[in-house]
Amino acid sequence: MPKFTTVAEYVAAQPEALRDIYTALLPVLDDAMPDPAELYHGAPTWKAGKNPVCLAKAYSSYVTLAFWRGQLIDGGLEPSAREMAHVKLRSAEDVNAKQIAAWVRQALALETESAA
Repeated sequence: MPKFTTVAEYVAAQPEALRDIYTALLPVLDDAMPDPAELYHGAPTWKAGKNPVCLAKAYSSYVTLAFWRGQLIDGGLEPSAREMAHVKLRSAEDVNAKQIAAWVRQALALETESAA
């Protein structure tokens, strides 16, 4: 996979179906997070300070929205490695803005608690 320098480059390089998912997803995350996404480990990632909170990584037929401390979040995320949990978005219709914003609020609260 080529190296990208911006989130826009990363998204533009995806197949149309995945770009459609990002078109629906990125504004939801950008509105809910205090800082814009940056590329971190090759995928768009949102942070709270220096701590990564969530990422949206493209695969061949879906985008994974993963939260670093997602196993501590309520609401139907699938457990991943360590404390992470994720949801696979297979189409733009899978982007539930209300649910994603709720996950982000919980994830940010966890980061605030751990910083205290």
